Amino acid sequence: MDYWCVDGVAVANYRQGKNWSKTSLMPNILGDISMVKFTKVQVEGNEMRIVYSSPGEKAEYPTIVVMYHRGGFDEFTIKVCDDLADAGFFSAAMDLYHWPPLLEPASENPFPVDPEIIKDITATVGWLSGRNDVDIKRLGILGHCMGGRMALLGAATHDVFKVCVPYYPGNIFKPWSEDGPSPFELLGDIRARILGFFGNDDQNPSPEDRDKISAELTRLGVQHEFHGYDGAGHAFQNFVVPERFRPEATVDSWSKTISFLNQTLKG
Repeated sequence: MDYWCVDGVAVANYRQGKNWSKTSLMPNILGDISMVKFTKVQVEGNEMRIVYSSPGEKAEYPTIVVMYHRGGFDEFTIKVCDDLADAGFFSAAMDLYHWPPLLEPASENPFPVDPEIIKDITATVGWLSGRNDVDIKRLGILGHCMGGRMALLGAATHDVFKVCVPYYPGNIFKPWSEDGPSPFELLGDIRARILGFFGNDDQNPSPEDRDKISAELTRLGVQHEFHGYDGAGHAFQNFVVPERFRPEATVDSWSKTISFLNQTLKG
């Protein structure tokens, strides 16, 4: 069963215990009113929620899997999903914090581990493939912060993704598991085109990290384009945290993102 979520309240309350409201800090590049829905799928006996937003019901839309940041299903994640739908893309974000233990708020949970992340992405792609309003042949993956890391991991482990958009993907040089390769070590498995965004004042990933990732992608022959922003640190798009939010970098990076998605998934 699917559930409506008006103004993000149901989902925001589910994880953050607070109501969503439009912020004056955010430029008008995200929708003023949220009409996301959420559903549930099973992943190895665990119930996982998926939040999604659709441009409509009468077409097969290019689709973006949204990997959320440390804050989980907060106002930022909800509005990213809505903005993608406003731009003509079906969007879906999975709740990675469904594996025990479950803590509140979401930021108190341990970081997801890579094998579970991969299973959750697989389950989400499976759910998307069964929908009549999704064109599974035009599929991308996008994420912020730890979600940027997971977007690269997802693109490396699922060749169904045509594009990958990581925003400031930290911690990619080590695995989130007891063993297994890191996302950096898996870059050669990526078949998607990559568009990445970084804050030049960020320390994780640092500008040196960005250059190392870019050099490795170039060596491997993976098509990519990176953009860095002066005066911007980590999470520069996150309007929920005013001291990190950088409006100019946000507008420019999001405009480039939508243009890239239009070119690669709609062209």
